[in-house]
Amino acid sequence: MGRVRTFAQNRKARRDFHVEETMEAGIALLGSEVKSIREGRVSLRDSYAQFKGDELWLVGVHISPYSHGSSFNHEPLRERKLLAHRRELARLRGKVAEKGYTLVPMSIYLNERGKIKVELGLARGKLQRDRRRELQERDMRRDLERALKEKR
Repeated sequence: MGRVRTFAQNRKARRDFHVEETMEAGIALLGSEVKSIREGRVSLRDSYAQFKGDELWLVGVHISPYSHGSSFNHEPLRERKLLAHRRELARLRGKVAEKGYTLVPMSIYLNERGKIKVELGLARGKLQRDRRRELQERDMRRDLERALKEKR
């Protein structure tokens, strides 16, 4: 299954975490939330997924109230249940129980069947020295490319 349209991406996720694996999960939404997401009014900043009992919940995702909604609009920061197969959840629970792993939402998108999905990344936090090393490597590559371009 491919993506038809991406509504939000967590750009900081790949900068702050080593993402080792990604997976797709459904998300239980209210009607006004679906309409608001389709308008692109969703933010993944500072969000994560966590287990509560046997269920996986999405915490910290901000979905703005629907612009044409009534007084019965949804709560912007409410926790939303993620939908995945039981075996997949059990596997993820085992990984998250290991030290240092967390589930980070990478993006929210519309799949080919018209369903809104969340891409979750199984990630390990980066240390400050890892980020510094990454910046140094990027700067060196840029300088090398610039030197090669000038040589031509």
